[in-house]
Amino acid sequence: MKAKRNGGFSLVEILVVLVIMGLLISVVAPTVLNRADDARVQKAQADFKAIETSLKIYRLDNYVYPTTEQGLQALVEPSTLDPEPRNFKAGGYLEEVPIDPWGRPYLYLSPGEFHEVDIYSLGADGLSGGEGQRADIGNWKEEG
Repeated sequence: MKAKRNGGFSLVEILVVLVIMGLLISVVAPTVLNRADDARVQKAQADFKAIETSLKIYRLDNYVYPTTEQGLQALVEPSTLDPEPRNFKAGGYLEEVPIDPWGRPYLYLSPGEFHEVDIYSLGADGLSGGEGQRADIGNWKEEG
């Protein structure tokens, strides 16, 4: 009688497949992760544009930008801090204050250091400064 061979894979075959998968993951993962990081920066840039547009409309209606103390919340509901808005648009200028791609509120400075108003995020680490994904990103810095 002949011995029947099981139709399963040998340990060597499984190890070869695992090594190949590991190599593929080591090549593909950095590319995918960098794309996610790039997407976060692009989302922040899009948010800056939307916030800047809302700020410009606010200024047209109320003659001044919200102060740093009033913050971006002044685009959602009328501020009670001076200077109080004279012609606040019913419904506000934004539905809600956007959150940066790393889960923190955007920071706002008026007057700004780089523009009339600066809108910025402290990046992935939430700390001032840094490089790469930990770098600060603001409406003054165009990412390309």
